[in-house]
Amino acid sequence: MGDAQLRICVIGDELSAGMGDARALGWMGRVMARTPTEEPAFVAQLPVPGENTTELAARWETECMRRFTPMADNRLVLGMGATDLEDGLSLARSRLNLANILDAASASRVGCFVVGPPPRTDLDGEALAALSDAFADVCQRRHVPYVETFQPLRTHEQWNADVAASDGVHPGQAGYGLLAWLVLHNGWHGWLGLPEDS
Repeated sequence: MGDAQLRICVIGDELSAGMGDARALGWMGRVMARTPTEEPAFVAQLPVPGENTTELAARWETECMRRFTPMADNRLVLGMGATDLEDGLSLARSRLNLANILDAASASRVGCFVVGPPPRTDLDGEALAALSDAFADVCQRRHVPYVETFQPLRTHEQWNADVAASDGVHPGQAGYGLLAWLVLHNGWHGWLGLPEDS
């Protein structure tokens, strides 16, 4: 990370903002609480509820680049949702949209970290698994860290109970804690050049 100020923009759907979390932290707030930086980091959370990847690809650059500076260590965190399935986007379109975001960020020397869509009770599990696999493949081809959340949480009792107690889509405190754990234990600190969380 060096001496430059860490600036992180977080884009995605409402899960990126912690919707449904009584503590209003979401997974990103919990992750940053466990991220020791020498200087305070600037974190801009820029989610749009119910946004698909086509809409995300169209807006992210305008919103994020005005929050980055050439002197900072600029980072982009993408919390991928499942709205593409609701809106009928093809897997090929979803892949292309994510690829375009990652390629444009790379061209601007912005490091990316991608968190995949977690399970939902209102969508077909196999379709959501395929979407997550598609996102993972796009990231792997570009050597971008990808956190798989669907498979680890698909049969997780605490996750399923937490989501069921809500609206079947948004978790509560326990669910966001599980998402944060997955992020913290799947390359987060290494991506930032920090010692691993114990």
